[in-house]
Amino acid sequence: MPLLPTRWIWFNGEMVPWEKATVHVMTYGLHMGASIFEGIRCYSTPRGPAIFRLQEHLRRLSDSARIYRMDLPFDENEVRAACLAVIRDNELQAAYLRPLAWLGVGELGTNPIGHPVEMMVGAFEWATYLGIEGLEKGVDVCVSSWRRVAPDTIPSMAKAGGTYLSSQLISREAKTNGYAEGIGLDVNGYLSEGSAENLFLVRNGVLYTPPVTSAILPGITRDAVLTIARHLGYEVREQVLPREVLYVADEAFFTGTAAELTPIRSVDRQPVGDGKRGPVTKAIQERFFAIARGQAEDIWGWLTFVDPRPASVEVPREILAAQPA
Repeated sequence: MPLLPTRWIWFNGEMVPWEKATVHVMTYGLHMGASIFEGIRCYSTPRGPAIFRLQEHLRRLSDSARIYRMDLPFDENEVRAACLAVIRDNELQAAYLRPLAWLGVGELGTNPIGHPVEMMVGAFEWATYLGIEGLEKGVDVCVSSWRRVAPDTIPSMAKAGGTYLSSQLISREAKTNGYAEGIGLDVNGYLSEGSAENLFLVRNGVLYTPPVTSAILPGITRDAVLTIARHLGYEVREQVLPREVLYVADEAFFTGTAAELTPIRSVDRQPVGDGKRGPVTKAIQERFFAIARGQAEDIWGWLTFVDPRPASVEVPREILAAQPA
């Protein structure tokens, strides 16, 4: 879906009109892919807009900066305040946030040392990444011919702009061939992740997901799903997984800030299980959305309310207990 402009973007410490938040064409980050970023969801709740796992996202942004030796000009508290401000100032109830840091104008060689670091935070309305229908009915995916990065080439633990050139190849190949998304294998041929999502499989009631060593980004939503699954009593295994597990799994789903929790109904045109959202996927998905939307108790403290004032009206217990699909 097209990007819908909002009024304001936080740009290097100031609120700037959307159309004026620009950089020079000689910006180093544009030429060399030298940027780090986050994708964060803000959900509409009975208490107003709430950002999901904001602190964890900001920590990962800081971690990405450390991996790439990028000295951010604003600390986590300042970026946190910027995230809250772009939601509030743009009068958004539900939104996708994009904090971004990049190397500015400097030499155009491969040496990044000495370049200025710039930052922005934007917020805009963005629907479900793989389609609202996909949340219930699932999506059709393929295994990509493109591999994910090797561990001694580009660090997959950092959410860096240049890394997503790989993701673009996976996504383009999948969509060109009529699939909603592609799954990449790691350098050893084991399951890694989608172009912008972590991967989960269910077999005999056990939840499986590739480990960090399989060239995945350690997803914030992935971690939330692991937490919820264990809380619901499911056995969880983070382990290396061969490609063929995709074809014998009972259930499969993607997780990610953009994709949220989207079931996979087929892989390489072969149905996964019954070819629809399975019971384990459904149970975890319902609990995830109930917490994110403020309809169930936030026992892990994942929500940061844009307006920290207490709700003027108490939410009925029956609403808090509800877990919509």
